[in-house]
Order: sequence, then C-alpha cells, then structure tokens
Amino acid sequence: VFSTREAVEKHCRTADLVVGGVLIPGAAAPKLVDAKLVSEMKPGSVIVDVAIDQGGCFETSHPTTHDAPTYVVDGVIHYCVANMPGGVPRTSTFALNNATLPFVLALADKGWQQALGDNPHLLAGLNVSKGHVTYKAVADSLGYKFQEPKLALAG
Repeated sequence: VFSTREAVEKHCRTADLVVGGVLIPGAAAPKLVDAKLVSEMKPGSVIVDVAIDQGGCFETSHPTTHDAPTYVVDGVIHYCVANMPGGVPRTSTFALNNATLPFVLALADKGWQQALGDNPHLLAGLNVSKGHVTYKAVADSLGYKFQEPKLALAG
C-alpha cells in the first residue's frame, strides 16, 4: 500500500493496528492522521506511534512511558512510548553497538575530519562544524544559514 492520503484514510478506518513510523531527520514528524480520522477508526483498534520521539504522527498522540504505556481516545488504544527500545534494554544495546561500532572505530583511527571525509554516512550525520550549520533541516528549522558539510570541513 502506498502512503497516499486516500490510502491512509481508507486503511485507518478498517485496520486493527496502525503503526506510524515517520522520520524527517532534524524536523518534527508531520501529523498524518488527524483526530477526526482517529474517531472514525474501529473501537478497540490500536495505534502505535513510533514517531512520538519526534512529536508523533497522529494528532491524538502524546508521549507515554513504559510504566503507563497506553491511553484511549475515541475507543482507540494509543501506544506512544518515547524511547521504545528502552523496553528491551539488553537487545537494543547490542543492536546499537553493532550498528555504531564501525563508525566509532573509524573516528578513533582517523580522527573526526578524515573519517567524515572518507565516509559519506558519517558526513551525513554532521550538524555543525566550525560555526556553520551543516544539516539543512536543522538550519531551516532554526533559521540559520546552511553550508554544505564538505565545504565546512574544508574551511
């Protein structure tokens, strides 16, 4: 199913479970499902808002905790736990270590400037360098001038 407005509306009304997982790096998640559409969902259906750490993508979402993970709006159960991986700390720690260790080793072996120059994935994560905002979404959201990361590294 493609994520069009029409498809979201159609499937939200009939689904037992709707998972919202929107990420726009450096910016708040857009509200893709409004309160009216939530009110039209089946009673007892469930929303899981994985984007809650970025503000949530359902208009009816607000952050919850592992101790009190759910609440109900218009008969729809909401699960909006910020830091969902915290519910499985051992597993999430292994996953995070496995994903980040190659980057940490590159930074340690080469220094930050050479590592970023050699690795486009590390360079893509640069937000600020030498007084310049090098991440477009951050610059736009804060009203700062954006500079290409490679130019900031060279300067």
